[in-house]
Amino acid sequence: MDFTNASLTALRVFREVAERGTLTSAAAALDYTQSAVSRQISTLERAAGVPLLERRHDGVRLTAAGHIVLRRATTVLDQIDATARELAGLPAEAGTVRVGWFPDAGAVLLPRAIAALRRSHPAITVTSREGSTPALVRALRAGRVDLALLASAPPFRPFDTESPPLELRTLTERSLCLAVPATHPLARHDAVDVADLRGQRWIAGPSSGDENLMGVWPGLDERLEIAHTARDWLAKLHLVAAGCGLTTVSASLAAAVPPGVRIVAVRGGPQEQRRLILARLPHPLTEPVARLADALRAAVIDVGTPV
Repeated sequence: MDFTNASLTALRVFREVAERGTLTSAAAALDYTQSAVSRQISTLERAAGVPLLERRHDGVRLTAAGHIVLRRATTVLDQIDATARELAGLPAEAGTVRVGWFPDAGAVLLPRAIAALRRSHPAITVTSREGSTPALVRALRAGRVDLALLASAPPFRPFDTESPPLELRTLTERSLCLAVPATHPLARHDAVDVADLRGQRWIAGPSSGDENLMGVWPGLDERLEIAHTARDWLAKLHLVAAGCGLTTVSASLAAAVPPGVRIVAVRGGPQEQRRLILARLPHPLTEPVARLADALRAAVIDVGTPV
């Protein structure tokens, strides 16, 4: 079978699988059955004459040929979508920027950047999506977002090992802080010792293997009492406000905490640094994408966090 006869449907399915990382999640996003997704991928691989995906126990990974197909398919599909919009009389996408973000960035930084960009360049449209770091990296690779705001913690490993390497810019690096109920004894201080955190009740994100629980101060050598688990940072902070426990928080969220929450620093032991990184593919930036990148850098300064 000649690859020039590959269908647009197969290419769209392939891009979705590449972004989602599993056939199951791609099928759910497309409202297809998993077998239908598998058939489309098989058809595309027969046309290519080589495997495009490496099947693994935890999902799929693109082969070298898969990266080539993804890169070209993304260009083709974007052009087809732009043509459909133009034929429908809709505005061209030349002034649209697609950005992905992790939850903390969507609380303060991203809204401020978008508001500033709207004032300075009202013709530029920004669309955004929240996601985990792995999902956002896949979205970048699949051409579904132009920029991604990612969080990185020590030891600051690369986000992936694919080629070409992502272009990464650290917007800020800051210490992790602690959110405590305003009525808690620790709330009387601007900074507390790490020893004061022993025996506390914690509000954390769901466990992800052997990594530290998100929301618990890293490195505590005791049996932890996890009073509540929540993925959403705002839910965690409202639980803190209700006196249900403590949680870690990015310094950039200080401006968005609800009443009843106090943000304090932690002394003692190694400082837990967190980086906010702007990631993109190493391609020349369009003017709208460059303008949003500038607005994000300015917003970091505006919230009082040094670049």
